[in-house]
Amino acid sequence: MRATVRWVRADLRVQRGEALFLVLATAGIIVSLLLAGAFLAYAANPWQRVFTQSSGAHVWIHTTATADARALTKLDGVAAAAGPFRTAAATAELGGSSTGGGNATLELRATAPQPPDVARPLVASGHWLTRDARDGIVLESSVARALWAEPGDSLNVRGSGGTVSSLRVAGIADTAEPRYRAGETPGVGWVLPETLRQVAPDREHQGQTIGLRLDDPEDTDFAVQRAVTELGADQVTEVSTWQQARADAEGGDRLLGLLLGVFGLGALLAAALAVAGAISTRIRGHLRDISVLKAIGFTPGHLVRMYLVEHLALALVGVAFGAVLTEVLGPRLPGRVGEAMDLWQALPEHAWVPAAISAGALLLIAAMTGAAAWRAGRVPPVPVARAATPVSRRISGTVRRALGLHLPPALVLGWRGAFNRSARSIAAVGRLAVPLLLITVALGAWTTLDGFEHRPQKVGLSAALTARGDGLDEASMRRLLTDHPEVAAAYPGSEVAALVPGQTGTIRLRGLGTESDPYPFVAAEGHAPRGPDEAVAGQGLLDLLDAEVGDWVRMTVQGSPQVLHIVGRSIEPEDGGRVISTSLDTLRERDASLRPDFYQLVLDDDADPGAVRGDLAGTVDGRLDIREIGNPSDALSSVRGVIVGLIFVLALIGLAELSTTIAAGVRDRRRDLLALKAIGLTPRQIMAVIVAGTGFIALGASVVGMAAGVLASDWLIDLQGRSSGIGSGIAQQPSPALLLTISATAVAGAVAVSVLPAARAVRQRLADTLSDSL
Repeated sequence: MRATVRWVRADLRVQRGEALFLVLATAGIIVSLLLAGAFLAYAANPWQRVFTQSSGAHVWIHTTATADARALTKLDGVAAAAGPFRTAAATAELGGSSTGGGNATLELRATAPQPPDVARPLVASGHWLTRDARDGIVLESSVARALWAEPGDSLNVRGSGGTVSSLRVAGIADTAEPRYRAGETPGVGWVLPETLRQVAPDREHQGQTIGLRLDDPEDTDFAVQRAVTELGADQVTEVSTWQQARADAEGGDRLLGLLLGVFGLGALLAAALAVAGAISTRIRGHLRDISVLKAIGFTPGHLVRMYLVEHLALALVGVAFGAVLTEVLGPRLPGRVGEAMDLWQALPEHAWVPAAISAGALLLIAAMTGAAAWRAGRVPPVPVARAATPVSRRISGTVRRALGLHLPPALVLGWRGAFNRSARSIAAVGRLAVPLLLITVALGAWTTLDGFEHRPQKVGLSAALTARGDGLDEASMRRLLTDHPEVAAAYPGSEVAALVPGQTGTIRLRGLGTESDPYPFVAAEGHAPRGPDEAVAGQGLLDLLDAEVGDWVRMTVQGSPQVLHIVGRSIEPEDGGRVISTSLDTLRERDASLRPDFYQLVLDDDADPGAVRGDLAGTVDGRLDIREIGNPSDALSSVRGVIVGLIFVLALIGLAELSTTIAAGVRDRRRDLLALKAIGLTPRQIMAVIVAGTGFIALGASVVGMAAGVLASDWLIDLQGRSSGIGSGIAQQPSPALLLTISATAVAGAVAVSVLPAARAVRQRLADTLSDSL
């Protein structure tokens, strides 16, 4: 053991540069993996972010008005509480709307002008309640979207007793409670206590709500049982838990979560391959030393233990350095990186995830080192005879043809040097192709988001604006909208909730356009509706009904049956794809008195939706309500910064692997220096041979990685589209020009990085070259 320690110390003193490289490479990989974990928690779990930042409640108990809800704060295991708050059920409708649409059920919650410390609503726009504005209301974000409400809008709120009050939207806030679902879960609206009494003056129509934050979230079920026992089952009207709210929120950012999960696993694989390549290259560079050690009495077991101790010590230093650097400096970094790290350190899983990542990296490095050290133990103690054994290799057909074309010797010899040893060449290309594959997947996600944002009509979002009118007839509305020079067409529409037989939930039945002026549906499968009773459906609805394109489906609308023929599948970003669309004339066959609730506006290609909205909203004394149609790219805007960060991380891993490839190539070419000089090559030509070999490896990795990345990107994004209900067919590939630019950058970077090591190898003394070949 003493001899092992002395050899390790001597080797580290001699090979300080290689040791420093391994430490920094390991530290960089740990930083990359920890940042990937932070990004995943930050961007792929918005509910957890809101829950942590708002000090969310684990249990919400809804009780009658007479229950002693405050007694629940004294239960064992309750760390803090929000409330109890007085509540009242109400129905809200955007002020000035007479179309019959845009209403939602609310749970009005009386609160103070200061937000509570526990389950604190996070105001996203506008401001919190103030004493000066007693008619103010703060809406939870999901119900605000359903109502098309924004700060400053007026709401007509009808209480259970029939009292109608006009309230002004003061702000919109995010909360970790279950989101609003039409017909299922009411949205939350925070008001002052006097406002609640104004809407629901009768105490019989009021209730209470209290949120409990627990010491241990795993005791949620037990806490609910104790709360119901404490108050009595007859006093509890509803219970919701943090698990239910989290499950309800999952899926809104599945694409982001899937991409980041793939990036995390891919970064781990790329990191493992990079570390394995670096260690194997370093051990192959010590074959002469290994032979000497065996000659003086070291056994294979001694060698394996020696290399394990050395490389695990270096890995431990690198892991510790990377982990400490990330934990200390990560929250202080500007932008989303700092926000992600700051949030991640506040999450419960942060107590064990960094340690698990570090331990996993150490185990992986130990396994890779053990495999390479085992091969080192099999090195013969006298390599001279092995080196002197003649080795004959047939010149490949590619090399022969290149020689026949009189190509420069540097290119021909560089190609042969890069791919002469097929096993090592394939391994080098494969290791370097992994980060390039993941970068291509990231670029595919970026391109898909660009398609949603800049070319929405190609992914099913033909209309850019929705218009609702107050007191305007159908002809006046259509004329007013189409008179705008940038409005290409205005299509009348109506939406109703439909109940599907055998299902407990509801779906959205939408009528758009008429048979004489059909709406420009984009069918990803099948075709658009062309006749009576024809419809297109989203992937979520097809999955719900276990139906396919070509099937007939029956549903119930306001007590009347509606039978439709699904002739196509459309891209439906809303309501999880549980939408079926037909023409307005088809809906009028069931109800002849049906009138349009809204108009969807298709704009010219170069039109600015915001400018058109402003122009139309200022007409007819503000009796037009114009809103931009939601785009999935709006909810995924944060993914762009995440993609940039992950590409940077993957580029660092690729650079580490490239350094290993260059070191191996330079070491192998040292043995050929005498032969290259003997056939008349100048030092500059020898440098060009080494540089060209590295460039060919990078070129091969670019071709393999980007080809596989394009296929993987399409498959992953379409898989996510199908699972989320949006439907497949949304993936868009990066442009060939962009892929060629990335490939050229990778090859140019490899060539540039290899110039200095190649120059050093050429300037090496002849004696050193001879000793390397022995």
